[in-house]
Amino acid sequence: MSMEQWWPKLNPSTREWLIDNNGDAVPAETLVEIADAGGSVASGDWWVGENGPSGFHFSDEAVDWIEAVGNGETPRSR
Repeated sequence: MSMEQWWPKLNPSTREWLIDNNGDAVPAETLVEIADAGGSVASGDWWVGENGPSGFHFSDEAVDWIEAVGNGETPRSR
């Protein structure tokens, strides 16, 4: 599922944390919430970045998307 589809289903506090900590490793509980909203980090979708020893990170394109949302802009649809 695309980020545009699951993002609105996240709790507002989760969206705020993702905006405020954009580019940081995503906490495990947030990944669970993303999965519950329909996003899968195993999907290979455009927003999936690296998942390694330091945790899950969004792709560079997803970081840009979140930054646009945080700036009150309408991000480019994918």
